[in-house]
Amino acid sequence: MKLTRLFKEFFQSEQAGGILLIFCTLGSLFLSNSFLRGPYLAIWQFQITGHPIGFWINDGLMAIFFLLIGLELEREIRLGELSKLKVALLPIAAAVGGMVVPASLYFAFNVGKPTQSGAGIPMATDIAFAIAVLSLVGSRVPSSLKVLLTALAVIDDLGAIIVIAIFYAGPLSWTSLGMAAFMMVILMILNRMNVYSLLPYIIVGAVMWYFMLKSGVHPTITGVLLAVAIPFRDGGEKSPSSILQHVLHKPVAFLILPLFALANTCIAMESHWFTNLGQPAGMGIMSGLIFGKPLGVFVFSIGAVLLGICSLPTELKWKHVLGIGFLGGIGFTMSIFITLLAFDHPDEINQSKMAVLLASLISAIAGFSWLKMTLPHRLPDQPDDWLQG
Repeated sequence: MKLTRLFKEFFQSEQAGGILLIFCTLGSLFLSNSFLRGPYLAIWQFQITGHPIGFWINDGLMAIFFLLIGLELEREIRLGELSKLKVALLPIAAAVGGMVVPASLYFAFNVGKPTQSGAGIPMATDIAFAIAVLSLVGSRVPSSLKVLLTALAVIDDLGAIIVIAIFYAGPLSWTSLGMAAFMMVILMILNRMNVYSLLPYIIVGAVMWYFMLKSGVHPTITGVLLAVAIPFRDGGEKSPSSILQHVLHKPVAFLILPLFALANTCIAMESHWFTNLGQPAGMGIMSGLIFGKPLGVFVFSIGAVLLGICSLPTELKWKHVLGIGFLGGIGFTMSIFITLLAFDHPDEINQSKMAVLLASLISAIAGFSWLKMTLPHRLPDQPDDWLQG
């Protein structure tokens, strides 16, 4: 199977970025529970124009992460692995199962409780972490498995973005929302007028981010909306969309996501932290990510194939799809992001973060071990009918 250069670049940057995320998370947890805890926590509370650094990372820089996700999703839909409906339906079915089943398990543990609002936490898959773990399996990983995991994770993130926009919006300011919509209209006019310079889009996008922040809708949604407005043209290397995607790959993988990990995993682990995982939120998150993800991905994929909606790649077996399901349980970035939106109380946030981290670790070990055991030692030299459409 021949992979596009942009897909390879995306996969490789996410792979290296995921490994860096692991070190950042471990380092942050260590510093948060050492004698340097006070100074380290103070860093993220340092005020810049009236807001702590953590705010600028979570509400500002993460909008750029969402912009990259939006650009990648558009490329996959127009030219990539999601451009052919028959090909796209397998990762779509897997992603839907990987969102519905974990959210349902969480809801079962938390229905009628104050933590019910966290049902979106176990829905998403962390692209960088999942790809990094898959890369540890080595050259035995077939291209179609890489594509399936990446497509599933991107669709999961799209689902998480929709959930954030619908369910985690605060009290709405219709004036600010109207101004944000007006900025979007300007962006689309620029697109229709064939304005290919990126600067006007970035300037108007920044203004839209400001009004979105004031509107009550989470401002990171601006990144996805801006991605829609950036001219795609033929998708070639000189198109504005491709240029911006190239520019953003490394800053997102090696700066924005590591900063997010550092700022949001500075968790003080008290002596009773493990027992807190038995609380409804912790049980919902862990059951959703560890069991709900592989179950949903596996069952919905089999269902889609049995119904004749799509087919399984010739070089893959169902046991490999189950392995992808385990890796889908690595929630991390998006799960922590939704945690910050779902809860206000620091204890609930920290307990949920610990549940996400532990569940992601267990899912990573399970996925790696399962794929290491089930993937063939030598890849079959045969065409992949699924990816040829």
